[in-house]
Amino acid sequence: MEEEAGGGRRPGVIAGGVLLAIAVVLTAMNLRPAITSVGPLLAEMRADLGASALWASLLTTLPGLCFAGAGLAAPLLSRRFGIGAAISFALAVLTVGLVLRVVDGPLVVLGGTLVATAGIALVNVLIPVVIRDSFPARVGMMTGVYTAALQGGGALGSSVSPPIEGVLGGWRPALGGWAVLAAIALVAWLLAARGTGRTARTTTGGEGGRSLMRNRLAWIVTIFFGLQAFIAYVVMGWLPQVFIDAGVSKGDAGLLLGLMSVIAVPISLVIPPIAARQGSQSLWILGMGVCGFAGMLGLLFAPGASPLLWSILIGIGMSVFSLALTVIALRARTGADTARLSGMAQGFGYLLAAVGPFVFGLLHDATGGWTVSLIVLIVVMCAQMAFGVLAGRRRFV
Repeated sequence: MEEEAGGGRRPGVIAGGVLLAIAVVLTAMNLRPAITSVGPLLAEMRADLGASALWASLLTTLPGLCFAGAGLAAPLLSRRFGIGAAISFALAVLTVGLVLRVVDGPLVVLGGTLVATAGIALVNVLIPVVIRDSFPARVGMMTGVYTAALQGGGALGSSVSPPIEGVLGGWRPALGGWAVLAAIALVAWLLAARGTGRTARTTTGGEGGRSLMRNRLAWIVTIFFGLQAFIAYVVMGWLPQVFIDAGVSKGDAGLLLGLMSVIAVPISLVIPPIAARQGSQSLWILGMGVCGFAGMLGLLFAPGASPLLWSILIGIGMSVFSLALTVIALRARTGADTARLSGMAQGFGYLLAAVGPFVFGLLHDATGGWTVSLIVLIVVMCAQMAFGVLAGRRRFV
């Protein structure tokens, strides 16, 4: 890295590096609560707003759609304004969206969610580029830290929102309160970028760079990322309701969803650094997928028998997200290619993921139960493992 010249680092740059790492962690903590906080409160939201099942399906589908559109736009935005400014703008958009979605009726909730998740989508694409360029010798470690913070934020969103609703007297303050965390992350990022300028120098790909649209490996990585995101957003949007229908209380359902995210924290801290040092990440991806597959089978055949065990297994399976991000960084040789691969994988990948919550909810409404929906999810898990094994092999786009 630049600051290592001469065998030492200037004090200001050391502080800047720490600030940048802190900003990355705080930013990551904001990338899931906007989504995971909704699931445990969805029934109350529908009752209060008089909203339909179609509205609920749209609400849980919007994140994936936004992630697709904004994800494809992120590299262009960062080239035009700089990656530091782009991430700061995205966090400001997220903060505004979190406030907007709790001020009025069903359409405003959808609109605010659209705004908030657009901000999240931009950050989703750009942070892996920051990690790849700003921490080149610690890609696995920083990806693990980032993913652990992201999963920890997801756990907070699902587990803390129900009790906050009880204390503050409604779902609106319980959801709107997450804007405070987003504002804190925005301040931290502004300080980090201002303190070092490193983020402004991060390479996001020059004009006229090569396209990955005809690259076979890029599409394999994209499909792998999209399938794991498909599963994750179905779980975050609908699994609490699956548990509630199986006899689990609303509070416990939120805690179980939070547990899935908590499980991913230690896994994300430990596994990516180890996997990144190995030639292939395929076995790690397959092992996590098998655990998720077993948990979904349990959810299909006996959802109320051992919800804690099913949650643990599914949580391990969903932890493959950390390896999906690691694979994006490892399958590219340069920061420019990382940006292109990240934008492609998350843009098209989340477009695939957006189908998940909508189809899962519609199948439930059409069949009157969760069986068909869960079978579809299990099939997707099998496909995810297959593409993950291919994406994990040591090759470059």
